[in-house]
Amino acid sequence: MLDFFTIFSKGGLVLWCFQGVRGPAAAATAPVNALIRSVLLQERGGNNSFTHEALTLKYKLDNQFELVFVVGFQKILTLTYVDKLIDDVHKEFRDKYRNEFQQKGTLGLLNGTFDFKDDFMRLLRDAEESSKVRAPTVMKTFEQSLKSQKTVKCMIETRGEKPKEKVKNKKNKGSKKEGTEAVAAPGKTSAGDKQPSAAGDREELTKDEILQKNREEFFKRHMKAGEKSSKSPKPEAQKEKGKKPRVWDLGNSNAKVLDYSNSATNGSAEACPVEEFDPDTALGDRNREPGRLYDLEYESDDEAEEEKVIQNPSKPSAKKGGLGGMFGMLKGLVGSKSLTREDMDPVLEKMKDHLIAKNVAAEIAVQLCESVAKKLEGKVMGTFTTVTSTVKQALQEALVQILQPQRRVDVLRDVMDAQRHRRPYVVTFCGVNGVGKSTNLAKISFWLIENGFSVLIAACDTFRAGAVEQLRTHTRRLNALHPPESHGGRTMVQLYEKGYGKDAAGIAMEAISYARNQGFDVVLVDTAGRMQDNAPLMTALAKLIAVNAPDLVLFVGEALVGNEAVDQLVKFNKALADHSMAQTPRLIDGIVLTKFDTIDDKVGAAISMTYITSKPIVFVGTGQTYCDLRSLNAKAVVAALMKA
Repeated sequence: MLDFFTIFSKGGLVLWCFQGVRGPAAAATAPVNALIRSVLLQERGGNNSFTHEALTLKYKLDNQFELVFVVGFQKILTLTYVDKLIDDVHKEFRDKYRNEFQQKGTLGLLNGTFDFKDDFMRLLRDAEESSKVRAPTVMKTFEQSLKSQKTVKCMIETRGEKPKEKVKNKKNKGSKKEGTEAVAAPGKTSAGDKQPSAAGDREELTKDEILQKNREEFFKRHMKAGEKSSKSPKPEAQKEKGKKPRVWDLGNSNAKVLDYSNSATNGSAEACPVEEFDPDTALGDRNREPGRLYDLEYESDDEAEEEKVIQNPSKPSAKKGGLGGMFGMLKGLVGSKSLTREDMDPVLEKMKDHLIAKNVAAEIAVQLCESVAKKLEGKVMGTFTTVTSTVKQALQEALVQILQPQRRVDVLRDVMDAQRHRRPYVVTFCGVNGVGKSTNLAKISFWLIENGFSVLIAACDTFRAGAVEQLRTHTRRLNALHPPESHGGRTMVQLYEKGYGKDAAGIAMEAISYARNQGFDVVLVDTAGRMQDNAPLMTALAKLIAVNAPDLVLFVGEALVGNEAVDQLVKFNKALADHSMAQTPRLIDGIVLTKFDTIDDKVGAAISMTYITSKPIVFVGTGQTYCDLRSLNAKAVVAALMKA
C-alpha cells in the first residue's frame, strides 16, 4: 500500500499527486520537503532511497525536463514492485506530456493540466500483479538430491574401520601427496587400484566423522609436541615474568615529587601565575586584525593557465591544417545531445580515482560520482561543451554544496545569546587520540578572548598523563597575552581542574556551575581522546554529553585521515545515540579540522567528514600558534581538490 506518489518540477511546482492513505492533503509535504533539503539540495543523490521517520521514500530524476518522481510508503513494508512502478510512471508521464514540455517549456508547467490518475492506477495494478505472479517453489525430487548420488557401498560401515578422510583439493597439499606417493614402495600396487573407489567414499563423510578425525589428529600433534618438549633440556634458571621498572641514575624514585598536578586549584587565578615568554612565538602574525577569523586561502593555477591561452591563441591552429581545424570545430558542436551513462562512465571513473588520490574516502567518492551521474543523465548538453567539462562542472557544484551544509554554526552570535540569558555557553570537544583537541581548544580560547569573552577551561581529560599540565601552560600563556590589567582587572581565562582519575562528567558539571556563579561567558570542556571502538570510553563520553547538555559538541579530526574519517564519525555518532537515554539523542554538531597545513592539496578529509555527518566544519587548524585558526572557505577547498 502506497502512502503517496507525487510528481513535481525541480523549481518546486507540484504537477500531480496521488494519496493512497486517508488523511490530510499535506501528509506528503513534510517527507518530500525533508527529501529536498537533505538529498536533492545537498547533492546526495547516490542512493535513490531516503528514510524520513516512519516512511521510506524512493525517487527518480528526469534531467531533460527537470522533473522529480517520488513515491512514499511505510518502511516496515517490503514492496518489491516500487522500483518497477516508478520507472513505468516516469516513462508513461514523460511520453504523454512530452510535446507540451517541449513546446511550452515553463509555461506548460504553469498552465498545464495533468490528468494522470487513470494511467497511474493502471500502472499500479500492473506492478502489483507482476509482483504476485511468481513461479511457486518446486520441491526437489529424489534424483536431484545429494542422497541419490550415494552408493550402497559407501553407506556400509565396517566395525573397527577408521573413518575415511575427506579429500581437500588444495594445490599445496596436493603436491605433497603426489610426492609421497611417488616415493612409496612398488609392492603396494593394490592400494593404487582401489584408489578411485576410496576417493569416492571419502567425499561422502558425515560431519561427525570429520570432527572425530580432526580431534584425533589434534591429539596426535599435541602428544608429539609434548614428547619433543620433554626431550629438550630444561633451562637452568627460568626468567621471571613481567616487566621491571627501569631505575635511572639521576632519577627520583619518589612519585609524589614528580606529580605537578594540584587538585585544589579550581580555576583560581593564583594557581596560574603569569608566564613571561616571547609573544611572537605564540602569536605568529602580528599584523592581523584582533578577533577576526580569516578564511582559508588557496592560490589556484586556473588564472595563469587562462593567461597562457589568451597570449598564445594561434598556436593550436598553426599545428593543424585548415581542414583539421574545421573538423575540430564541428566536433565541438554537440548541442541538443543528451548525456547517457555510457558517455559519462569513463570520465566519472577518472574523477573517482582523482578524488581518492586527494584523500577522499573511497565510499564517499563512489557516492559522489553516482550522484553526479544521476544528476546529469538525460540532460541536454550545450553547444561547444564536452562531456569532461560538463561532468567536472557538476562535480564542483556538488562539492561546494556539500561543504555548505544545512546548518551554519555562528559561535559568537550564540555566545551573545547565552549572555542575554545570563548563562555560560558550553562547548565540548571530543575525538580520537592525538588529533590536537587541547591545542585547538587553546586557539579557540584565544579567539574568544580577543572578541571580549571570558573563558573557563574544564580539564576533563583525567586519563592522559600531562593533560592537565598542558592546559595549565596554555592558561598561563593566554593570561600573559591578555593580562587582567588590559581588561579592567578581569581574568579572561581560567582553568578548572580536579586532577587525574576523577569522573569527567562530574568535573564538567562542577565547572559549568562554577562558571555560572563567577560570570564566565564560555566554558570549553576538554575530554580524553578515545578510539571509536572502545565501548566503555564511548559510554563515558555519551554520559558526559547527556548529563551536561552542552550547547555545541565539536568533533576534532585531523586532515591526514582518509577512509578512517568515515569510520570515526559514524561510530562516534552511533555511540552517542546508543548510550544516550534521551528520546532524541545528542549527536555531533560541528567539526574542527586540524593539521590542515600538513596536507598540501589533499583536502579530501573535509569532504568525507561533511558528507557523512551533514554538519559544518566550524574551525580549521593551520599551524602551531594561537593565530593559526581559520574558517572554512568552500571554494578554496574545492579548487585544491580539483587541482590536477
